Amino acid sequence: MKIKNAEFVISAVGPDQYPDDALPEIALAGRSNVGKSSLINRMINRKNLARTSSTPGKTQHLNYYRINEQLYFVDFPGYGYAKVSKTLRQVWGKMIEQYILERESLRLIMLIVDLRHPPSKDDILMYDWLKHYDMPVMVVATKADKIPRSRHAKHVKIIKQELGMTPEDKFIMFSSEAGIGREELWGYISEVAELDKEEDLVTPPVESDSNEV
Repeated sequence: MKIKNAEFVISAVGPDQYPDDALPEIALAGRSNVGKSSLINRMINRKNLARTSSTPGKTQHLNYYRINEQLYFVDFPGYGYAKVSKTLRQVWGKMIEQYILERESLRLIMLIVDLRHPPSKDDILMYDWLKHYDMPVMVVATKADKIPRSRHAKHVKIIKQELGMTPEDKFIMFSSEAGIGREELWGYISEVAELDKEEDLVTPPVESDSNEV
């Protein structure tokens, strides 16, 4: 899919603010500082549309990004950040739960984890919860460029075992800096969102951000 246009639409705090154009939505969930914003920027070949930050937990809403007038990326608040109050984490949890269970436009939840480290307790809880409700979920392991290729298989095995993934569960390694996994991820998104499969998935590379959040 050639990226013709991409734009930030809204930071929504509830259903009354969600877009009503019924475009398919691809949600991104994961802990703070795992690389969700950088993944979005790499996927759309833009350096700063999804703002990265050195302050984990900064995203407190559902951030909507419209791509080619065909679909949305929906960036969830990052979880697992200790300095965020318990009350605020509960509010986030209710907002996300309502969105996941009730949003008809939702086509896929990407659970973003760090390839370098075993999944956190929050990662495992999120994955178990999504599988319990039979939600369409795939695991995307970011920062694949940060470890040698010879160790990729070992780290992938650890992540899959810790999450309890089965062979049919979808998993992709990704790097926002090196572009690893970008074409494969767009291919799967195009499939689940029922986008035009005749369009070219390859777009020119762009200078990547140095920091992933």
